[in-house]
Amino acid sequence: MEQQETDYHLKLNTWSTINETPPLSEVEALRLMDDAKQNPQLLADEKTSILYSIIAYHRLRRNYNDDHVVDILLREAESMAVYPNVLVEIKNLKLYLNLFSDIERLHLDQWAIRETDFDPAKLKKTKELAEQIEDFKQQITVNFDEIEPSQLKNIAEQVLGQLDILLAMLQDSVHAIENKKTTIPVKELNQQVRETSRLRSELLESFPDAFKKPNEQNPLEMLDEMIGMKEIKQYIHQYYHYLKYQKERRELGFNIVDEPGMHMIISGNPGTGKTTIARLLAAIYHDLGLLETNNVTEVNRAHLVGSYVGQSEENTINYVRQSVGGILFIDEAYSLRREGQSGNDYGQAVIDTLVSSMTGKEYADRFAVILAGYPEEMRQFLWSNPGLRSRFPEPNHITLPDFATNELLQIAEKTALSNDYFFTEQALNKFEGLIEQSRVDETFGNARTVRDLVLKAIFQKGAYKSWHSSENWLDHMRIEPDDLNFIDEKEDDQHPMQQLDELIGLSNVKEEVKKLSSFVRVQQQRKQNGLPTVPVQLHAVFSGNPGTGKTTVANIYSRILNNCGLLKRGHLVIASRGDLVAGYVGQTAIKTKKKVKEALGGVLFIDEAYALYRGDKDFGKEAIDTLVDEMTKHNENLVVILAGYNREMDQFIDSNPGLASRFKKYFHFQDYAAEDLLRITEYHVGEYHYQLDELARAYLNQQFHENKIEGNARFVVNLIDEAVQFQALRVLGDEKDSPNVSQLLIKEDFEQAWTSIRGKRT
Repeated sequence: MEQQETDYHLKLNTWSTINETPPLSEVEALRLMDDAKQNPQLLADEKTSILYSIIAYHRLRRNYNDDHVVDILLREAESMAVYPNVLVEIKNLKLYLNLFSDIERLHLDQWAIRETDFDPAKLKKTKELAEQIEDFKQQITVNFDEIEPSQLKNIAEQVLGQLDILLAMLQDSVHAIENKKTTIPVKELNQQVRETSRLRSELLESFPDAFKKPNEQNPLEMLDEMIGMKEIKQYIHQYYHYLKYQKERRELGFNIVDEPGMHMIISGNPGTGKTTIARLLAAIYHDLGLLETNNVTEVNRAHLVGSYVGQSEENTINYVRQSVGGILFIDEAYSLRREGQSGNDYGQAVIDTLVSSMTGKEYADRFAVILAGYPEEMRQFLWSNPGLRSRFPEPNHITLPDFATNELLQIAEKTALSNDYFFTEQALNKFEGLIEQSRVDETFGNARTVRDLVLKAIFQKGAYKSWHSSENWLDHMRIEPDDLNFIDEKEDDQHPMQQLDELIGLSNVKEEVKKLSSFVRVQQQRKQNGLPTVPVQLHAVFSGNPGTGKTTVANIYSRILNNCGLLKRGHLVIASRGDLVAGYVGQTAIKTKKKVKEALGGVLFIDEAYALYRGDKDFGKEAIDTLVDEMTKHNENLVVILAGYNREMDQFIDSNPGLASRFKKYFHFQDYAAEDLLRITEYHVGEYHYQLDELARAYLNQQFHENKIEGNARFVVNLIDEAVQFQALRVLGDEKDSPNVSQLLIKEDFEQAWTSIRGKRT
């Protein structure tokens, strides 16, 4: 950090004129200013003044219009003991930029009158422009005598002089029309407006290069300004030059029969920029004269598919007509054709109509189609539609990659800055963790998710802090680590380790879970400190009889791993053979992958896992193989727990080398002792606000000691449910009992319940 600040100090010395790019970005300057506010000795007055000037420079680049914050920055800079030349330049530049913006609002390039216009029309136009110029002149407070001579000053004075002349001509014309004079100088008026407009453009051209806003940015320049997508940028540049080359060949008289055309496939996960790229392609096609406009008509299944025969065709044709001259962009195009669709689904009619429009005489070559969606789904969709696939040759397929973490952080900083916020270094590091927590599967929204997180932080800052009237402008821009502590109303206040401690019995399991938790935390700390880490084995086998707490502990285990930072969601998904194994070839892998996808970021708990394997010819083997592949593919983003009886689980793991190599943690859940079963009984009875009398407690204690309890805690819960029902029957049959007796469970209730449950088991 100290080295970085030293580098910043050296850079500040290198900036002396606005005609050069400042040595610090706006975010870097804001962070350095934030440090300087907290430590006034960090920067000398001259460097502080330059730093204010850098921030003002960047703000002016983002917004030409008068900016109250820029005024604050310039006043702060002027309050320093020194007054660097670059500050004077920025103050003057701000005046010229404001002047240019005010002149732009007159819309001189759109104003004109004609000789053939009727007098009322001429009067209205001349009067309106005269009033606008008068208002403009009243707002001008610039004293050019106090400003050093420069090309900007010279042109600005010329513009103001031409406006004075134009205003006088307009006022004379208004007077002439109102007094019924036969002619006004139409030609001279138009010429004066054009001359004033020309000088306004000349004023813009005199600004430093960084402040010259083009009327329409080149689409390739817009592409280059986007974050990431290096390979896509390279491809689109090549595609642009190819299209330009073919256009030049056609102008020379050459023909190309088998050109790939303008129709495109853009695939990628959410938030990777599919819509943005489609708009850029529209701009490129229009720029090259291949399309009449750069309009993009954005639709999806809901816009196109109707609910009765003929409506889908009508909807599709209407949107094709609307897209003529531009692009028809269909998002999630694969949803047009649904697997196993019935006769009432008219998505295929949309596809057929679309293909016909792309090839027919009426609309062919008059519009371009861009289909977008997830990569795998788009691939399957195209292969299932040969007619559609042939219209989109392989060179016209673009796959947008997910953004890397550093690119997402750049997007976060850009989003924050566009809303006049900046991240502190500590906050940005914490924000990186939020990104990783959100990146669970292919539904991760990339740039979209990052923007949502930034806006959430901004909301958090404004909604949960008391601001009163802070005089420090930086306080209203700074995003700190505390602003990223998002409140989750669904979050359980009880710590999972506390939940584990409160479980009855299971001493050996508790010890194993705590040991693993401590190991995971230490490895996480070592990783943060840049030390080598020991691989963490999280997949586990829970063996034990029914009712020994395997599912309960799995739920706590998932939350502990989430608190350690290893699981991004920390949820528990429970599955059995029926959730993973299908009844026919090819579907088991699909079912298994679907359940794994549901569990990503959490724990997949497979109960009675040994039921998956019933021999080599059973579909369960495919489920096991798929599960092993998915565990490898998703690595630390998925934890699998296999559960079942002790002996069966040992045999199951030993039967498959892939499983044996991936499950290193074994938790053995012992049957509950009689004392634990009694404590479990008392706990559940208390949960329902019932009470045990002493004879009932003694009876249960004796039964638990003398009998082997199959079902453990599960048997206890069933026993209580039965006892409560027998108690209700007894209470309602005894009118002499007081209301308080209805809360008491007695020996008789449990004797009947015990007999009932044991009778059902025989």
